[in-house]
Amino acid sequence: MWDNEPCRAACPVHTDAGAYVTAIAEGRHRDAYLIARAPNPFASICGRVCAAPCETACRRGTVDAPIAIRALKRFVTESFGVESFAASTLWHEAHGPIPPATLGSIGVVGGGPAGLSAAYELRRLGHPVTVYEAADRLGGMMVLGIPEYRLARGLISREIDAILELGIDVELNFRVGRDATLEELLSRHESLFLAVGTGRGRGLDLPGNQLDGVMRAVEFLLNVNQGFRAYIGQRLVVVGGGNVAFDAARTALRLAAGGAETAPDTTPPPEDGTVDDARRGMITTLDVARAAVRAGVLHVTVIALESPDEIPADPEEIAEAEAEGITILYRKGPHRFVGDGNRVTGLETIDVESVFDAEHRFSPTFKPGTEAVLAADTVILAVGQTADLEVIVGTDLEQNRGGIKTDPATLRTSHPRIWAGGDVAHGPRNLIDAIADGQRAAASIHSGASSPPDHSVRIELSRRVGFRRLSTGYDAIARQPIPATPSDRRIGFTEVEVGYGAHDAWLESLRCLRCFDNVMLDPSLCILCGLCVDVCPPNCITIARADLAGLGTEAQSVLLLDEDTCIRCGLCVNRCPPGALSMAHAKELTSG
Repeated sequence: MWDNEPCRAACPVHTDAGAYVTAIAEGRHRDAYLIARAPNPFASICGRVCAAPCETACRRGTVDAPIAIRALKRFVTESFGVESFAASTLWHEAHGPIPPATLGSIGVVGGGPAGLSAAYELRRLGHPVTVYEAADRLGGMMVLGIPEYRLARGLISREIDAILELGIDVELNFRVGRDATLEELLSRHESLFLAVGTGRGRGLDLPGNQLDGVMRAVEFLLNVNQGFRAYIGQRLVVVGGGNVAFDAARTALRLAAGGAETAPDTTPPPEDGTVDDARRGMITTLDVARAAVRAGVLHVTVIALESPDEIPADPEEIAEAEAEGITILYRKGPHRFVGDGNRVTGLETIDVESVFDAEHRFSPTFKPGTEAVLAADTVILAVGQTADLEVIVGTDLEQNRGGIKTDPATLRTSHPRIWAGGDVAHGPRNLIDAIADGQRAAASIHSGASSPPDHSVRIELSRRVGFRRLSTGYDAIARQPIPATPSDRRIGFTEVEVGYGAHDAWLESLRCLRCFDNVMLDPSLCILCGLCVDVCPPNCITIARADLAGLGTEAQSVLLLDEDTCIRCGLCVNRCPPGALSMAHAKELTSG
């Protein structure tokens, strides 16, 4: 559907990145926010922590570097999103009027991104919705798994509160199996959506895995984000090559700055959810942690099976970790945990021969005789997560690879009134994938549709002969660095990335190639003069014999355009003597 717009096609909720980036370039910041917000109730959160598959697909990346789409989204949400003074009005304007809750009642089990996304969509469609959450707060892994230095807790609360303002009921501290069975919930609701996530970390069945000080990254992050202290000691080893491994390593570094390594603390946080600064150790400077690293008070090491080219963590995460003094050892695997009595004292590693087999399946092999011990007071395992399937104990719901089996198109389970989505159905994935699953499930529950609702409409298709770019040097503008607090001036758990200012955002938005603009040809006017071929900077226009182009012999020659290399400069349109070439453009407006 959006083959010519790779950024939009790559986004699981199909946000029209090109439209809002262009709106920023044109100074239409309010419109940019509405376009970015319309398909995504978590626009402000995604502007900070989305994995940004749109940037991976961005065609500008084939020229030099992709557009910083995520950072540009943050730029407009800071002016018009839930974190701004305009919060309430514009956030709700993006979804249009909410109908009365007169349709069938829906129960959503799990208050993370997938569950809240589904609740949002179902309420917009006219269903009464109740969200059942086992924890004492909504947000799931957004609030319990993502470190605070990446995503401020107040922002999460404001985005969730905006969703609840639609009239969604919530029951916290509600655990299926303890407070009600699935059958009992089915007696309350017409349908159920299960989105309980993957809140359990995987362990390693290696000698010494039962030693104190060997912990899973998910549980470590859950405890920290709920305000518990964790005993770390002076030397920490983190096992894993994904983003969670680096989240754990960087979080531990910040805990050390607050003195969390001095002694364990199992005191629960206050019932009102507040946690005093002394217990959390969050209002202390990272300077202290960095000084501690240099003095040998705390040394954090990440070991990864993969090479630098293979490691799955985001390059930005790796660079930030290295800037903060964290050591990364590549091509090392865990071999056994070393202990003194009941407490871990080190991790024996072994060199990796290869990570993948000939079919590129994960199948690590190791080099015997390369064992070595890394001293450690704590070892954190970031080697994967698994779903908590207690929610379906005693039911006949089908399972699939450790999760709940669903129809890939509709997300319906083997029970006709139960749907499932997010990590519990597909395993750990990105935040934006969970949001998309909530949309898909809501559409399916509501009407049997198998695709997310389209929150936008394209109008005013126009054929423009006099096409002009806003900036003739847009193709020479380098990607603008995303501002961040210098590593030697970061304060505790405050956010590291601070976002673009207006000028940098404008420059970055000008870099967009505007893939949604399309060069159109009127064959009846074309005289095959070849001037468009001569003027084309990337040489993406050619004139070829019709038979060689596979178009038969009715025409002797044809004009060919390579969409993948076209930079939408418009020079061909402006140079065409008979006006046979034009630029077609669709203006983007939001709809309720």
